[in-house]
Amino acid sequence: MGVYARATTEELDAALERIGRPAGAEDMRPPELGLVMARGRMGGTGAPFNAGEVSVTRAAVRLSSGEVGVAYQLGRDRTKARVAATLDALWQTDKRSEVEAALDPIRARIAEQIQLKERRVAATKVDFFTLVRGED
Repeated sequence: MGVYARATTEELDAALERIGRPAGAEDMRPPELGLVMARGRMGGTGAPFNAGEVSVTRAAVRLSSGEVGVAYQLGRDRTKARVAATLDALWQTDKRSEVEAALDPIRARIAEQIQLKERRVAATKVDFFTLVRGED
C-alpha cells in the first residue's frame, strides 16, 4: 500500500495496463472523498495534538472471482484510488507475481528519490565539537 500511496496516477495506470485490466471488476464502494483528522506529536514523542484535516479518497473494488481490493489515498484523485484498489484485489489472486513485477519500476523510482534526499541532507550535515577548556 505504501507503493500505491507514493506512486503517481499515471504509474499505477501503466502498471495495471501491463497486467491487464480485469474484466469483471465492480465498484463495491465507488471512489469517494472525505476528510481525516491528522494528528501529530512534538518531537515524535510528545503529547498528541490535532494538526488539521486532510482530504482522503477511498475506493473498494470486487473482482469477478470474489477478491476485494481497498485503497485510501491522500488527496482527491478518484482514479488513483480506484486503480490502487484494483491492483490490491489483483495482488490477492494468482496474478500476485505480475502485480509485484509491474510495481518494480515504481519501487525503483521511490528508492532513487529517497537516496537523493538522503544525499542532499548529508551534504548539509554539520559536526559540532567542544574544545576542552583548561579551567576544570
